[in-house]
Amino acid sequence: MDRKMTRVSCKLASRILPLTAAIIALLLPAIAIAETPKAATERDLIRVAIYSHSAENGEGSGPTNLQRFLVAENGFESVVVSPNEIRSGVLNNFDVLVMPGGSASLQAKKLEDAGCEMVKNYVRDGGGYVGICAGSYLASAQYSWSLGIVNAKVWDRSHWARGTGAVSLGLTSTGCDLLKSDKEHLDVYYGQGPLLVPHNDPQLPGYEVLATYRTEIAKKGAPVGAMVGTHAIIRTMYDEGRVICFSPHPEKSGGPNSIMMEGIRWAGSRP
Repeated sequence: MDRKMTRVSCKLASRILPLTAAIIALLLPAIAIAETPKAATERDLIRVAIYSHSAENGEGSGPTNLQRFLVAENGFESVVVSPNEIRSGVLNNFDVLVMPGGSASLQAKKLEDAGCEMVKNYVRDGGGYVGICAGSYLASAQYSWSLGIVNAKVWDRSHWARGTGAVSLGLTSTGCDLLKSDKEHLDVYYGQGPLLVPHNDPQLPGYEVLATYRTEIAKKGAPVGAMVGTHAIIRTMYDEGRVICFSPHPEKSGGPNSIMMEGIRWAGSRP
């Protein structure tokens, strides 16, 4: 009897073992896939909308510089958007809006009241905003056409057209950390951006200084000494949205592109 049961057991084992091996072979690829770290997908990328009205009047070069490094390899997907598209609600498809250099008053004019309100609502509801030069003027709380999303005003406003050239920035400790810079002093191109200082709007929170101007441009009658010490890069919150303003142009070719990239990454990473 024992021998008979042994023979039966052997037959069963001879049938079950190959079947088990086959099942394991089928499951191994799935197990391997589950254990492999997920590769970056389009959903992982920070979706960046870059404002431009150049298609309408032939002006503006900001998007060209930005799109050199706002690529998938660096964790971004960037698209140029027009004022009309913003008025149509396109910002709902993006994590962050970049308002580049140019003319802030013209940007506001092209956006129209409806577009400006769309931008404010977008940031208020959690979207990111990055202002570069003109885009920082636009974000301020001082001009009649300003968005008023950052509690800052422009120092020495009458000499805004003070000239262009290379200047030196002094990064704060927070600036070094957030912008991932191992240098406290950086050279950058200045193109008549706003000299930012605190405003006193009680409806807006204060801002944090990430960098100040160590040197200056004082041409066209601008007073010497007015620019040094003013705020070059600041960040704040506008309700649920993150706002960061760059007075100079780190996005320029040959400039410290990495700090611009990290600023956009911070603004586009919702809490």
